Amino acid sequence: MSRWLVLPLGLLLGLLLPLGAAGAGFPELERMVERGFLVSAEAKLLDTGEVLGAIDPQRQLSPASVTKAYLAAAALDRWGPQHRFTTRLASDAELNGSGVVAGDLILEGGGDPALTTEDLWRLAQRLHQRGVREVEGRLVVSQWRFGPVECITTDRCQARTRTANAYSALLSSAGVNYGSWCVSVAPGAAAGQPAQITSCDSQTTIVGIDNQVETQPPNSGTELNAERVTRDDGDVMVLRGQISLNASPREVYRASSDPAQQTARTMTAMLEQAGIAVRQGYTTSVEEPPAAARTLAAVDGKPLQELLLRTMNYSNNFMADVLALNLVDTPRSSLLQAGDAIEHYVAGMPDHGPLIMLSGSGLTTENRTSAHGSNILLESMFHRTALFPSFVASFQSPANGVSRFIQRGSSTFQNHVMLKTGTLNQPIAVRSVSGYFRTLSGRWGVFTVLVNGTATTPWLNWAQVLDPLAEDLERMIEAH
Repeated sequence: MSRWLVLPLGLLLGLLLPLGAAGAGFPELERMVERGFLVSAEAKLLDTGEVLGAIDPQRQLSPASVTKAYLAAAALDRWGPQHRFTTRLASDAELNGSGVVAGDLILEGGGDPALTTEDLWRLAQRLHQRGVREVEGRLVVSQWRFGPVECITTDRCQARTRTANAYSALLSSAGVNYGSWCVSVAPGAAAGQPAQITSCDSQTTIVGIDNQVETQPPNSGTELNAERVTRDDGDVMVLRGQISLNASPREVYRASSDPAQQTARTMTAMLEQAGIAVRQGYTTSVEEPPAAARTLAAVDGKPLQELLLRTMNYSNNFMADVLALNLVDTPRSSLLQAGDAIEHYVAGMPDHGPLIMLSGSGLTTENRTSAHGSNILLESMFHRTALFPSFVASFQSPANGVSRFIQRGSSTFQNHVMLKTGTLNQPIAVRSVSGYFRTLSGRWGVFTVLVNGTATTPWLNWAQVLDPLAEDLERMIEAH
């Protein structure tokens, strides 16, 4: 009797393939591995589960802002696409016949990640419509749900004293304008004069301004440098540079040092403009409003599906982490608890594998997932018929997305792919991409590519990742 074992042809071929064939389907992208980068990649069809390409798909790497896809899925699962977060003005004091609130007015932050000055103005108008003309006490901004939230990333910790960006905004359930100040810079009346700088949201100045911008002759160019610093009297926007006499106004955004304090200052300005006087100023609180507090005015935020579109398309870290903090059932939540809530949601997905989430934004470089795990998440949402339209709508099409850097590759790639990207530069370089594709025959597929640098490969740009990925995905799309 023959002692030879007869193997299925597919298995036999698999055993004969060289080790480098682990990158089959991603021949262009695999060159990143040869250059020393850490890569986890996988692409597969959803109708059959056929894997079209893979490079170490179970490897745990940093996903950067691809983390936000996990947050979006968890949020839709928890609340549904039409959920709205409510912000209200309340008081346990009496409102007398003369329109005077005989005590404090409380703004209760409802955890709305997209609360804006427009919403605060609407609250002020509704309070005025209610007959309120004066508050004898203080305006108290309550962030009892969460805030101030402990910073666990370098940029956010530094932003407590100074910052030159808006992406590192600190977090609160009562934050406004994505936790950032905005000022408008316009040319002065003549060359040589200081620029005109005002708050974007009010006729009166809300944030302190240190104006070192000079107006220059027409067509001389505009160069602005802005930093928000915290001084003894509060936040100050320090602006330097020049603006051309015929230039249009420029808006400059920088993270505030205390988002609840920012809300208090902005709400006070809105009340003043509405003709409502607050006699004892403003303060912030981490205490829940008294049970006896009656709602005097309220405003509902935008539906969750619209919040996710903004969070994902613009990769807004403030919105992502505020949404994640809302997932925690207990008050005074932390980013670590928010990460636990996302992990708990994913734990119900068979075959996902390990997951580490320390935030919902991906700013925490310790977040870890794999290409295979990320694809399991995408596949899970694809089969959630009531949620999938809102989920996939938050991914960008390279042909029409808001991010110009993804507009590359052939028309096949640009028009058959929907994706979310992630970027980190410190302490390691990360470029990650995850999303859906449609083949030429109309079949749905998912793909995830995580590329992490090392100490010996510190430089990484999007062309190095997106260009080869576009070529590899184009072949898959056209072949099926």
